[in-house]
Amino acid sequence: MAVLKVKFTKTKRDKLAQILWILNWVSVVSGIILFSLGLFLKIEIKKRNEVMAKGDINSVPNMLISVGVIACIINFLGGKICYDCSDANKFSRWKLVMLPYIVCTFCFTFCILMGALMCYTMRNELEESLYLGLRDAIKFYKDTDIPGRCFLKKTVDMLQIGFQCCGNNGFRDWFEVQWVSARYLNMASKEVMDRLKSNVDGKFLVDGVPFSCCNPSSPRPCIQYQLTNNSAHYNYDFLTEELNIWVKGCREALLDYYTAIMRSIGIAALLIWLFELSVLTGVRYLQTAMKNVLLLGDLEGESDGWLLENSFVETAKYNINIIKNLGKANQISTVSGLNDPNIDVQSTNCGKNDVATKSIPAAS
Repeated sequence: MAVLKVKFTKTKRDKLAQILWILNWVSVVSGIILFSLGLFLKIEIKKRNEVMAKGDINSVPNMLISVGVIACIINFLGGKICYDCSDANKFSRWKLVMLPYIVCTFCFTFCILMGALMCYTMRNELEESLYLGLRDAIKFYKDTDIPGRCFLKKTVDMLQIGFQCCGNNGFRDWFEVQWVSARYLNMASKEVMDRLKSNVDGKFLVDGVPFSCCNPSSPRPCIQYQLTNNSAHYNYDFLTEELNIWVKGCREALLDYYTAIMRSIGIAALLIWLFELSVLTGVRYLQTAMKNVLLLGDLEGESDGWLLENSFVETAKYNINIIKNLGKANQISTVSGLNDPNIDVQSTNCGKNDVATKSIPAAS
């Protein structure tokens, strides 16, 4: 029994073909939107590539870009097919193409759904990439005279100012690394030497942060050094001075930023997926209705259209049997130890075909 069978008159078939032609062109625009969203996400990730570890974080934008390009190609072809389906004579040229086209389009819509879901599952990979990338960026913050790292100080400072954050997890991350280059340390100072000797690794560690961690909304001049020493500053308590420096870590700030972008892209991709699925449903109805009208032979009469010719269970069993029998087509029969009778068969015609026959004289 056909699934979701609908009866179509010639007028309804023509209107369905015209509507689908328009919707396929709208789908081309949706493909351009997917491509643009993927390109935008790729550019945004590349902007902060210096503070991200290498990984598979580009898989989502690459997926969206690829799906967007394929959407434009498939829907452009779909528009041409639907336009010709308004004429039964023109439909005959697409009759054998439409079913493979529908199968390919169904697989393509599944890729759109996967791209949308990947936008929501990318958070963990992105968080790990940011954690490792920011850790290394803070570690090499002082290396302004080393090729390949001289840009990191500016990158981290602009990041902390732009996203109003400090450190990786928080401002205390700066207490664990030497972020002041040895070029700017006075080695003749007893205080500097004592601090270097007090550290096992010989690092100049201070309870201070770079200037980019300062909050311009603070009512007092920014305190960058001895942040946890209340006695070093007048009328100061580091536990309550939340306005002095940014409290949020840059990993959390960047993660929130990219999560908001990917959530919006995921919603857009889901809406495009639903739209593409509705267009595909219409194309399937048009294909079956036109196929049946050709079988009936009455181009002006009514015809039935459906999603599946048989029930879901029967269709599933039929497709499973096809898959099981795919490997059997080229197998050689070995029943009773005999080979394929069509292989290595010698011809039994050893003589000439055109042998003249001799008449035997009758006995008188």
